[in-house]
Amino acid sequence: MRKHVGFFLGTVAGACLTLLVASPQGAHLFAVANAAAHSDNSNTYSQLNLFGEVFEKVKSDYVEKPDDSKLVEGAINGMISSLDPHSRYMNEKGWAEMQETTHGEFGGLGIEVTMEDGFVKVVAPIDDTPASRAGIMSGDVITTIDDDQIQGMTLDQAVNKMKGAPNSSIRLKIIRKDADKPIELSITREVIRVRPVKYHVEGGDIGYIRITSFNEQTTEGLRKAIAEIQKQVPQDKLDGYVVDLRNNPGGLLDQAVSVTSTLMQRGEVVSTRGRNPEETQRFTAHGGDMTKGKPLVVLINGGSASASEIVAGALHDHKRATLIGTRSFGKGSVQTIIPLGTGNGALALTTARYFTPSGHSIQALGIKPDIEVLQDVPDEFKTRSEIISEAKMRGHLAAEGAEQTGSQSYVPPDEKNDKALAAAFNQLRGVTVNADAKNADTKAAQKRPVPN
Repeated sequence: MRKHVGFFLGTVAGACLTLLVASPQGAHLFAVANAAAHSDNSNTYSQLNLFGEVFEKVKSDYVEKPDDSKLVEGAINGMISSLDPHSRYMNEKGWAEMQETTHGEFGGLGIEVTMEDGFVKVVAPIDDTPASRAGIMSGDVITTIDDDQIQGMTLDQAVNKMKGAPNSSIRLKIIRKDADKPIELSITREVIRVRPVKYHVEGGDIGYIRITSFNEQTTEGLRKAIAEIQKQVPQDKLDGYVVDLRNNPGGLLDQAVSVTSTLMQRGEVVSTRGRNPEETQRFTAHGGDMTKGKPLVVLINGGSASASEIVAGALHDHKRATLIGTRSFGKGSVQTIIPLGTGNGALALTTARYFTPSGHSIQALGIKPDIEVLQDVPDEFKTRSEIISEAKMRGHLAAEGAEQTGSQSYVPPDEKNDKALAAAFNQLRGVTVNADAKNADTKAAQKRPVPN
């Protein structure tokens, strides 16, 4: 069985993947690639002979007897990592942990990470986990785990060291851009149960729903949230919903499609396009709009990636939602998860780009909000108020147009200081939206989003 997924990292590892569960078309992708390879067999075989020669030399002449399996795994890692930031090889343990993560429960710290310049960089701590309670922040660089230097490790190796049995402790040394010296933390691991959906009723007339990731529990959590909000607020009193996708790193593509299906009646959600035209796949909304056509505002920022951008782009293109916040991350590629047989792990290989219903490519461009609202960033966070974007990642796939760099990703911990959230509430209540937005003349009296 093959999987296509859509992630952004994690302990949880990786960096903004869009993972799909592969359909029979997946086999076609590799049949086409295999046919293309035959056109240049002589050069390919020459290179493979070179690899075999180097492998034998290392085996016979290296100062210590090497482990053949480690040599092969290292060669595979080197080959795959040369492609783009999101393709990667997972050994058997890494593949098992990836499956564990997509189920929404795993042991560790609760931290989403990527690899940058040989170090592990924090994308975001997951809400209410040991990492967030210890004060780990987006942009922190982890240099040492239990006195072991991270430089020289793969991302999977570093992530595996951070995982462990519940109640066991781990020591991290991190570099923070605005700190004078490295910060040392001792953290106790827990079983991390990622609750991807949180919600509450705001002011008796608006349903607020925060989606933190797209794992196997997300759509069910969203449907429960909408049902509970509708129980608490009569339909004639409900002004609409705010769907908060800020700093959501993404996840499973099928969950992005089903979440969108829960919020609009019908229409295309996303299309994926591979190397050849016949590889194009289209995903459409199904199941109906649980919100019953109520207005939607979707919040995005520089940390909204992958599956988050699929949902935001679809709702925007169908005029189903108003987008408020800052430009999204720009992760617009699909990784197909290809199991390699018992004991051999799996390959996460970039096989396609994805496009919004209007044909907009998100890759290294992101989704631009209808109303841009910048937060007031405290001085101690200003050096980290912009997250790394897809366009800044080394070896990323090129954009179809002028690439866009990262945008502000800071979200105030206290809702009363959250200007984007206030703008969303005002939009739904028909109050003028300004909040120091660039397009400050935008008013809620403009055309409301309507059901698709």
